[in-house]
Amino acid sequence: MFGFLAGGAKMAPQDAVTKAKAGEITLIDVRDHSEVKSTGKAKGAIVVPLAVMQFQCDPKGPDFNKDIDPSKPIALYCASGARSMMGIRILKKLGYDQVFNIGGLGHWHQAGGEITR
Repeated sequence: MFGFLAGGAKMAPQDAVTKAKAGEITLIDVRDHSEVKSTGKAKGAIVVPLAVMQFQCDPKGPDFNKDIDPSKPIALYCASGARSMMGIRILKKLGYDQVFNIGGLGHWHQAGGEITR
């Protein structure tokens, strides 16, 4: 179910799909808006590009994205899993405890996750 990697934990995409459907996690897409526009995003995901993550994910900051629930575990994805791993580091520095990398959008889709455009 959970495995640990350098810099954060990995969540199996199948587990992320199940937990997202149940409302048990916050799903964040860390890709740029142009990428999301061309490929779509995981159903229910909040788009927070890596470049602005430290601002939009800081509950104490003025630019905090109110769609993020700091009390829930957060699962991140990008195109391949590299940027989402960087995102985990940012969230850890902001004080988030349960943050997971599910890899890329393709992993989500292969696990049965729906994509919206």
